[in-house]
This record gives sequence, C-alpha cells and structure tokens, in this order.
Amino acid sequence: MESTELVEVVLPGTVEPEGLQFRRRDIPAAGAGQIVVRVEATGVSFAEQQMRRGRYYDQPPFPFVPGYDLVGTVLTAGPGVTPGLVGKRVAALVKVGGWASHVVLDAADAVEVPAGIGAAEAETLVVNGITAWQMLHRKARVRSGGTILVHGANGGVGTVLVQLALAAGLKVIGTASARHHDALRELGVTPVDYRTEDVPARVRALAPGGVDAVFDHVGGRSVIDSWRLLAPGGTLVSYGSAAARDDTGSKQWPVLKILGRVWLWNALPNGRHAYFFNVWAGRALSKDRFRARLGADLTEVFHALQRGEVTARIAARLPLTEVAEALRLAESGTVAGKVVLIPQEQEQDQQDQQDQQEQD
Repeated sequence: MESTELVEVVLPGTVEPEGLQFRRRDIPAAGAGQIVVRVEATGVSFAEQQMRRGRYYDQPPFPFVPGYDLVGTVLTAGPGVTPGLVGKRVAALVKVGGWASHVVLDAADAVEVPAGIGAAEAETLVVNGITAWQMLHRKARVRSGGTILVHGANGGVGTVLVQLALAAGLKVIGTASARHHDALRELGVTPVDYRTEDVPARVRALAPGGVDAVFDHVGGRSVIDSWRLLAPGGTLVSYGSAAARDDTGSKQWPVLKILGRVWLWNALPNGRHAYFFNVWAGRALSKDRFRARLGADLTEVFHALQRGEVTARIAARLPLTEVAEALRLAESGTVAGKVVLIPQEQEQDQQDQQDQQEQD
C-alpha cells in the first residue's frame, strides 16, 4: 500500500552529520504542470558536504532539505501534465530537496530514465554526468586525439569525465592519490599522484607542448597552475573550489577570485580560454532552453552507460535513515564513486517483495 506520508532530512544549520533531523508530513498534491515523484535513489555530492558547513556559495538559508539530485517513479501528475508520465522512472536535478521519500517537481524538470537502467545506477550519473558532459562537449570541445588533464580523476565528476573523454578519442592525464592509480590505468588514464609528485612538472613531462584542456575542481593555486599548463588554443574549465573546503570567512570569495581570474585570462590575446562552469548557468535567462539542454545531455550520458562507455560507480547504498553515516562516508575521501541514499520505505518495499517471492 502506498504511503501518504513524506519523510525528509532537514539540515538545521552548520552541524555535524549527526545533527541532521528528520521531518514527516503529508505528501503534497501535484499542482498544475507538476508531478509527485516517489524517490528511489538520491545521493551525497560535494555540494551537500559544503552546505553542511555553510560553505556552498549559493545555498538557501537554514533550515532546508538538502539533496542535489534524485531518481524515482512518477506517482501522480497535476493538470496539464501528460498522463503517460505516471509510472515512469525519471531523474531530476534539484539543487536542494532531494533527501526525501517523495518530491514534488515541475514535470518539465524531469528527464526519463531509459528502461534497463536501475535507480541507483542512474543516480550516480545525474549531477555528475551532466556536469562532465557539458564541460567536455559544450565548453572544452577538444578534438579527437587531443590530450586533457582531469584533476580528481577518481572523484564523482572526474570518473565520468575521464570515461566520456576516452570514448571521444582523447588522451587523459588524471590526478589522484596513489590508491586509485591502478583503477585509472585500467580505464586508460595516465595517473599523477597529487600528494607526492610535482603535478605541473609531471604534466609538462607527459605533454611538453601543453594540454588541450584542464578540468579543475580544486581552485586556489591549482587554477593558476592549470592555466599555465594549457597548449596554445587550450581551454581551462574550473568548476569548484575544493581547496577552500575548510576555510572560514566568505563562502563566495573563493568563487569570486576564480571568476576574476577567468575574466582577466580571457582578456589576454593568447588564444586560450577559461570558464567557471556552473551547471545552473542560463536557467534564469531561458528556463525552456536550459531544460531542453539538460534533458538532451543527461539522455546522452544514459546512452553512454547503456553502450558501456561509462560505468555507474556506486560507492555504497545506505537507507535514508542512515544519512549521517552516508555523509561521513562521502566526506572521508576513502571511497570511489557515489554514496547513494535509498529512502527507507523504498528499501522496505523491495525487501517485502523479495520475501513474498521467496514464499511463493
């Protein structure tokens, strides 16, 4: 029997993971153009880790429900929504609100998940897949045979990015700690240990003429080194400021510094380009265009998964009730792939079905 109660995780302020709270309320009805999605999988991204510290540059005021993306099944649809959407598995990028058993969305923000792709698999590729695809194919646009440098090649975005790049015929140099090097070599990536090696010197040795693109989530000093490693005509795509994770003070300042450098570098007459990538860019100008592009790009990533060009790296699956443990695990830096949260009632339903099949 379908529950009428919604369970969600609330971030009340800058707390330790154990300080997260649970709230229960009735499931709201879908309004015009909206759908109610029963969440099958959501996840822990770097964004939520920053939000817990109050360090994400455009997070809402406390308290709020975190959860950057989700995958689930459409339960009900409001007026103006195609009835055929009910019962379909969809994915959505929401920024906040995903850590819940049920979510109300604008139907236009839902992207259908192709048949045969599991909810947890799809979840690993929503924000990470869109980010990787758009940075590679909409920003850098490196031609086949080119060489790129990916910082954090074993991370959530990095893992997808290197696989998409290899599928596009690119040579990939990837930074990661030594324990991830064997896995990267198996993919076809040339690994560099950012802990023990001089990364700029090592990259110059591997690509004496410079690299065609650098994807940098670190920020700080790393962005300057990344810019200097570019070949003529190369592109720097900065998409974060992980180096400032534990800083205090203004949470906007690390991003503003990168934006200032990007503006300055793009003004130089040397043919190189720099971008600060924000997955939400363009939404305020044209919501329809933004949605169409996001839907098309995420569908491309799902197709890459179906072709075997990209793998869904699930680091761990935990029930939503164990969100504190999930957050600690994601923040530990010891896992490869994405920590996925399964709402408790969803997990219980699956267990009930399994028990029934065994009895039959």
